[in-house]
Amino acid sequence: MTDPSASAAARRPGEQALTALGLAAPDPDPADASPHSFPGGGRWRTEIPSCEGPEALAVVLKESSRLDVPIHRISQGSGVWMLTDAEITEMVEATAERDIELCLFTGPRGTWDIGGSTRTDSGGAGLRARGHAAVAGCVEDAVRASELGVKCLLVADEGVLWTLHRARAAGLLPPETTLKLSALVGPVNPASYAVYERLGADSINVPSDLTPNHLTEIRRVSAAPMDMYIEAPDDLGGYVRMYEVAELIRRGAPLYLKFGLSKAPGIYPYGHHLRELTLATAKERVRRGRLALDLLARHGADGDMAPLGTRLPGTLNRFEISS
Repeated sequence: MTDPSASAAARRPGEQALTALGLAAPDPDPADASPHSFPGGGRWRTEIPSCEGPEALAVVLKESSRLDVPIHRISQGSGVWMLTDAEITEMVEATAERDIELCLFTGPRGTWDIGGSTRTDSGGAGLRARGHAAVAGCVEDAVRASELGVKCLLVADEGVLWTLHRARAAGLLPPETTLKLSALVGPVNPASYAVYERLGADSINVPSDLTPNHLTEIRRVSAAPMDMYIEAPDDLGGYVRMYEVAELIRRGAPLYLKFGLSKAPGIYPYGHHLRELTLATAKERVRRGRLALDLLARHGADGDMAPLGTRLPGTLNRFEISS
């Protein structure tokens, strides 16, 4: 297992100047560090989100090569149902050539159907799948995507998560399929994080406003991989936390660093009418990744990245599936 104390030795932002001025911060507490890592080694992986189709994917892959940004996972937010079979196949083949995990969102969500409560101040049921038909649509998307070679599915509903986990256990989905919980329903405390792990999540998005202490609390009960926006879209708060990346890794490992983009209009569900915006924001997300990685390198905290091509979460805790 990777030594969690290694990242504690990294230089913190402004440390030398502040120490000279008598404003040094307290040394990090080793007890706060996550003891966990990814199977196969490494404490962090990278993800480029909101890659909505083959054209955006091509832009991301080209830009990642130009800027030398390593990518473990590329995810999409509009949904399997917004892509043709040919588009999905093209994305599967392009990511497979580079040994990058492709993650597609499943099915209809409450924010897009007739549920008026989702447009109230309270948000109603939010992104959850409303009724049996919506669950069925998510399952349909999951089966279709897996048959086309997609190995990671993005989920925004507890019932859909449990259903797809059961389908995986029953052989209705390939056993190597991984299930990723959406940032839009992410847990905010260790108890709920552990519940999502037990429901079948292999990778769990947490809201990007959680504090380092919150991450430590979660890591005391669960080793399930965590996803976190380093820069969040505006509809998720617009937070920019680049200077905290080293500490977020130290506290939250194993951690996916998600390079989102603030001050950009929403693009879900994607269509060709949003093409120029989608391609421009896809390119800029990769550049944001380069900025975050450069910052890690300047602070001597860029070690412990998981090997490229790794995607599995390791052994996780699950609820028992009754016959």
